[in-house]
Amino acid sequence: MAERPVNNALRGVSAEAVAPPEDDDLLGDRPRLRAIFISDLHIGTPGFQAEALLDFLKHHRSDTLYLVGDIVDGWQLRRRWFWPQSHNDVVQKLLRRARKGCRVIFVPGNHDEFARHFVGHAFGGVEVVHDTVHTTATGLKLWVIHGDHFDGVIQCAKWLAYVGDWLYELTLKINRHLNSLRARMGLGYWSLSAYLKLKVKKAVNFISDFEVAVAQEAKRRGYDGAVCGHIHHAEIRDIQGTLYCNDGDWVESRTALVEHMDGRLEIIHWGVGHVLTVREMNTAQVAT
Repeated sequence: MAERPVNNALRGVSAEAVAPPEDDDLLGDRPRLRAIFISDLHIGTPGFQAEALLDFLKHHRSDTLYLVGDIVDGWQLRRRWFWPQSHNDVVQKLLRRARKGCRVIFVPGNHDEFARHFVGHAFGGVEVVHDTVHTTATGLKLWVIHGDHFDGVIQCAKWLAYVGDWLYELTLKINRHLNSLRARMGLGYWSLSAYLKLKVKKAVNFISDFEVAVAQEAKRRGYDGAVCGHIHHAEIRDIQGTLYCNDGDWVESRTALVEHMDGRLEIIHWGVGHVLTVREMNTAQVAT
């Protein structure tokens, strides 16, 4: 019974549903990307920055769009139903992308683990897979996974993960009030939770250990690198000869990983109608 609202939400965003007004066709003069990787949207929570993601998608088109887990937050929806129109607009925009010819691939995470029961199926043109491999224009093979399997808390003490999720939501709530005050003072957006992650030694060590574990497993499987999400920390770096990429999130940092037509990888931090490059890597140099 607890999962019924989540399943109802999936039924409510079928491909036949009427999509909100779009201007994707106006993007013809904008350079097309080979691929866009986004994760950790957490649709169904107050923390999801839906308007920012809609604006990002409005300005970017791609041949392939990877949804790298925690797209819909089943954990939160089971506790409290939250689904405003803007969240529905995002789902409809993703489905529209698939109908317009973009290949949309969904790799479920731990917060939308209910979708793992549908691996091998497609809904509204969106392919559901456990993991996949993306080959860049320069020939690099990147293993695409959410990354929760490399989190010891998720695997060994799930109850602790639920407690941590509740505390994280509390931090985000404080963050929203803080940024409301900052906006009235004319100041820009600032993430309290991201700041705490980078200041608490254990959090910094966890991020580093996670990155190394993902890179090592990608190498063991014979891949040139990996793309993941889960820890809400965008990054592109070389770890002992293996390319590690994390596309970040759309709760705190509003980041996406993109591949340009020449194979160049870039992390984009999306502001209001503008782009700020966080990190960029030429995969042609990595390939050599």
